[in-house]
Amino acid sequence: MASAPRIAVGGILTECNDFGGVPIDLEAFERFELRRGDEVLGARSGVMGGMLDALSGRGATAAPLLFGSTSPGGPVTTECYEALRRELLDRLRAVGPVDGVLLALHGAAVAETVDDVEGDLLERVRGLVGPEVRVVATLDLHAHVTGEMVRFADGLLGWETYPHVDTYTTGRRGADLLLDAVSGSVRPCMALAKVPVLTGAVNGSTEGDGPFATLMRRAKALEARPGVLSTSMFLVNPFLDRPGMGSGGLVITDGDPDTARREAAALAAEYWERRHDLEPEMSSPRDAVRAGLGIEGGPVLLLETADACGGGAAGDGVACVAALIELAPDAPSMAPVVDPDAAAACHAAGAGAPVDLRLGHRVDPRWGEPVEISGVVETLGAGRFAYRGGIWEGTVGEMGPTAVVRAGGLRILVSTHPTYEWQGEQFESVGLDADGAKFVVVKNPMNYRIAYPGARAAIVVDSPGPTPASCRALPYVRMARPFFPFDDDIKGLQPEVFASSE
Repeated sequence: MASAPRIAVGGILTECNDFGGVPIDLEAFERFELRRGDEVLGARSGVMGGMLDALSGRGATAAPLLFGSTSPGGPVTTECYEALRRELLDRLRAVGPVDGVLLALHGAAVAETVDDVEGDLLERVRGLVGPEVRVVATLDLHAHVTGEMVRFADGLLGWETYPHVDTYTTGRRGADLLLDAVSGSVRPCMALAKVPVLTGAVNGSTEGDGPFATLMRRAKALEARPGVLSTSMFLVNPFLDRPGMGSGGLVITDGDPDTARREAAALAAEYWERRHDLEPEMSSPRDAVRAGLGIEGGPVLLLETADACGGGAAGDGVACVAALIELAPDAPSMAPVVDPDAAAACHAAGAGAPVDLRLGHRVDPRWGEPVEISGVVETLGAGRFAYRGGIWEGTVGEMGPTAVVRAGGLRILVSTHPTYEWQGEQFESVGLDADGAKFVVVKNPMNYRIAYPGARAAIVVDSPGPTPASCRALPYVRMARPFFPFDDDIKGLQPEVFASSE
């Protein structure tokens, strides 16, 4: 190519939950990250920062579109998705002819009227730019990758790590693959294979010797082979209820469709063989507290994964709070709860005032009942904090009006809006220190490994909520049987394979 390639760059990135959480509206994107036009070029970290740095480093010109990202929640509202999609596509039309399109997506977004946000967006982008323009997208490794996504993209690249510490480098990898394809030095040929396995993320770490880590290393080792351009493993977000969900592998080769299909199918078959290893051991909230009391020192982490804001839950669950009040009322403990009414009541009472609260399960009441709390308002705040690393490094998180309420030995961080947990930034922003705690309630299945490296123990709690450690109790309707873990054996199972046209 004689002149510098022009690459349109943008995306819509969020993760959704069909079983609970707060619907994602435009305000949710505005609270986190919503960049328009030249504002996109200001991204310095995360997947977008990696894309832009790689494009610049290789002499390409970035034509910015729109980039919106936000914390997971329920389905994206129709109004929000249509507004963001319309603006991104209008900007793509306005930038004129481009040599390629590079999109930062998640892969597990749904809207109220759209089953497959990423597939829909890729199809519309393809319709605008035509079949000859190269289109590449990056995805979370928890993506629900569909045949439509494979059909309308030239390349899909999943994040390689969980906890997610490689969004920047994956952005770079996506840009490099796109530019290689635009130059004609490679001919991406993609195949996705998946099996009907839906499991939680507790055993989904890519570190150590766990089942998903082993699968990821097996996939990435293929990249050392001549002609293999990229590989990805996907542990599907199991908190969607959409047809055709599954987990498996994706392989991109340089013009070799047979190898792409064969290796992707082999990865998916191995995934099926490891399915039981991905199911975790769990304890009831009371049993978890009792076990923790028997452990010397602290902190002991109570992993209330069923209420993970990072998986789309509302963050208003109080199962562990109730167990701590009952069984360890004087133990120094910390817990987060999203409850805008309780936060408002604390602000009305003022710092130092006693309060009686009905706490929890008022944002998403489908999963439990509030608990009665009598305590003292210790501190009040605006709920702003900055992420240190991960998906939103440097981004300001917005919990909204917050309060710390002390009830016996328990300190409860009451916030207005759900926010993604990464490195304990929410607790730290209100002066709560886990080092002095016996118990810390943690509402994520994985990032606690980064946030609390000195924890004495981490106990997975089996509590009600839309993001449980095992999905055996979730009320799936649209995801048709058979699938694991509801069906342990599926006679004659073969991986389902989707391949690009080349």
